[in-house]
Amino acid sequence: MDKDHGQKQPLEGADASGMFDASVYIDRREALRTSLLSRGVSEGIILFLGNRESPMNYADNAYPFRQDSSFLYFFGIAQPNLAAIIDIATGQSTVFGDDVSMEDIVWTGQVPAIAELAARSGVRNVAPRAALAGAAARAGSGAAPRSGSGQGPGAAKLIFLPPYRADSRAELAELLGISLHEVDSRASLPLIASAIALREIKQAPEIVEIERAVAVSVEMHRSIIECAKPGLCEAELAALASGIALGSGGRLAFPTIATTRGAVLHNHDYSRVLREGGLFLVDAGAETVSGYAGDLSSTFPISPRFSERQRAIYEIVLAAQKKAISLLKPGRPFIDAHFAAARVIVEGLSGLGLMRGDPDEAVRQGAHAMFFPCGVGHQMGLDVHDMENYGEVWVGYDGEPKSKQFGLASLRLAKPLRAGMVHTVEPGIYFIPELIARWKAERKLESFITYDSLDEWLDFGGMRNEEDWLITEDGARRLGPEFDKSAEGIEASRG
Repeated sequence: MDKDHGQKQPLEGADASGMFDASVYIDRREALRTSLLSRGVSEGIILFLGNRESPMNYADNAYPFRQDSSFLYFFGIAQPNLAAIIDIATGQSTVFGDDVSMEDIVWTGQVPAIAELAARSGVRNVAPRAALAGAAARAGSGAAPRSGSGQGPGAAKLIFLPPYRADSRAELAELLGISLHEVDSRASLPLIASAIALREIKQAPEIVEIERAVAVSVEMHRSIIECAKPGLCEAELAALASGIALGSGGRLAFPTIATTRGAVLHNHDYSRVLREGGLFLVDAGAETVSGYAGDLSSTFPISPRFSERQRAIYEIVLAAQKKAISLLKPGRPFIDAHFAAARVIVEGLSGLGLMRGDPDEAVRQGAHAMFFPCGVGHQMGLDVHDMENYGEVWVGYDGEPKSKQFGLASLRLAKPLRAGMVHTVEPGIYFIPELIARWKAERKLESFITYDSLDEWLDFGGMRNEEDWLITEDGARRLGPEFDKSAEGIEASRG
């Protein structure tokens, strides 16, 4: 039984501070504990390290603070330099942190006491941050075995999720009495599995927050599509996206991609000027104050209308997305949607004389990946690539091995879908001159790719369209407000 406290009151979304009702966090911690018990882990201490401030160039000049998503999920407190533990045997939780000093208040203003923040998370036990070392020592030296329960002779063990920051990794090594190089390999697989099982099924309040994030993301995209014109710099449109995200009370969910170079999948250089006849690709999303993300991509002509070639490729991308969406339902492996989208891309490019041969065999051998070298989507929630630090093979593949084939190796989600999962659907077509030149020189998969026809397409760039979807009990639902991404709809927005 959960030993924490808090009144249970239904809440549609997070409050102005970004926290849900205390009952949400109490239930999550108890569900985590129950899941671990079902996996044979009946003793031990679960350790969560919150994030610290990250200095840009000296201690008092820090990057904008973002709390660790696992800490947010189970405790909800977005303050730096916190830690927390859950005793698996008793369900008792403790938050470790220090109240601000008068010297701090001069610079930051008054902030709630740690005890107050913990109470809002349904936790009654608090202790100074320095007391964490003693709690770790009492739990027992060393981490629990990676795949085991951590039980056996002696004291209980500490179990933890994989760290992704150097400071967290160093603190874990010190607390656990293990070398820095051992830390990652000692993260608990039962804890990883339990956390994924909980976090990938979104609760109703989480869906509210994701819908909020997607709504702001739609506004970001619509504004860019309407405002873009020849002569503007990419940076001006990236700034427009950032301003809308900040103006909503949140922030960007990830660094914006706003580029005339759509063939560079993750281009963050905003130095180019928009030119008549070109394409503009924007991949941008907002994050709510509670930490939940939206993630959309749009591609549109810098001129008022698509050219004939641009429209042809755009229609293929939309058709691939539509086909992938038609396969979204509980129990259906997401990899099926990926292959279906890839097949539509092969068929469409074959119609333009750029590919040939049997579409199914082309996809099986990976020929489509020259034009579509990434996956068709990923899970989304508190992280734009949800739970990525837990390990892609666990989050997206349930521990099954991933393919090493070019393109398919970049698919982050392949396993069967479950009601309550949220993920993106983002097919694209990219003409990457360097990749085309390499494959052509190697005569790679030339029975499926008409290399001689590609010379006039080398300057085309790339396109993708991305939406966010919730798996329901009998299918799927697109999240966020209506956003007409048809070619006609895009052109209408261009004026």
